[in-house]
Amino acid sequence: QVQLVESGGGLVQAGGSLRLSCETSGIIFSVNVMGWYRQAPGKRRELVAEIDSGGMTNYGGSAKGRFTISRDNAKNTVYLQMNNLSPEDTAVYYCNAPRTFNGDTYYFTWGQGTRVTVSS
Repeated sequence: QVQLVESGGGLVQAGGSLRLSCETSGIIFSVNVMGWYRQAPGKRRELVAEIDSGGMTNYGGSAKGRFTISRDNAKNTVYLQMNNLSPEDTAVYYCNAPRTFNGDTYYFTWGQGTRVTVSS
């Protein structure tokens, strides 16, 4: 059974930093693309950043230059370092391992996420 356990969220002032962690089990972590996503109140879930098995990264527009995704294959864990946070970053953050097949993207069951609240 796949488990995705996010942690590291909290309340931070604008301009501050947080480091999120996502521990996984039940998947062959090292071969999977891993992604961080977020969902703000009343909005759809969106991609924040993703990293492939070789370490290549891709960032959503709002994350570029401020967030850094990384992975530790030995620990089956993916991280998201978030700097210079703004109130617009307030959301629940999730990780997942997206798989694409015939043009469709599939996700494992989402975890509980970790809540990030940025005060102005």
